[in-house]
Amino acid sequence: MTDYVDGYCERVGPGLWGEPLNSLSNLAFLVAAVLVWRLAEGDRTGRLLAGLIGLVFAASTAFHLLATRWAAVADSVAVLGFVLVYAVVFAREYWSRRWAWVAAPAFLALTLVTALLGGGLYLGTFISLGAFAATLAFMRDASWTHFAVAGAIFALSLSLRGLDRDVCDYVPVGTHFLWHLLDGVVLYLVSRTVVRPNRP
Repeated sequence: MTDYVDGYCERVGPGLWGEPLNSLSNLAFLVAAVLVWRLAEGDRTGRLLAGLIGLVFAASTAFHLLATRWAAVADSVAVLGFVLVYAVVFAREYWSRRWAWVAAPAFLALTLVTALLGGGLYLGTFISLGAFAATLAFMRDASWTHFAVAGAIFALSLSLRGLDRDVCDYVPVGTHFLWHLLDGVVLYLVSRTVVRPNRP
């Protein structure tokens, strides 16, 4: 688990500051966590999501600083933890409390299917954002626009994440840091919709 991981264009060798932009850009998650925490005003769901975004910040920063396999696992687990909790929170707030428990397994199944079909681990998240936007638009809930915007931003960030290793010859720092910056915006947008003081 302590094996060295070199998976990004910016990193050229071991070392704590081997990925300065990839490391510093994680501050976008910290900013998102602080903003969601302030919006929550004591709302437990909002505070929970803010804390989970904070874990994403800590785990992703550790991974890009240390570049070890255990840190990579921690990064993935932190992201998965936020997404699973958010799926349940969304279902409870917008659909039905009775069936909210189904949301997390359904998302896991979607992620597994899309991954097996070659779509990677994040295609399921993109599809879910689109589904959230579509169902809320059908329900005439004004929050659908937040998910539509979040989905568009996530599509761009996902593309930039995929381009990172392909542009090394032209952009030595890569594009992964943009994935962090844009995803910080996405996590903030989706979180603020379920924070109680901001619910219409």
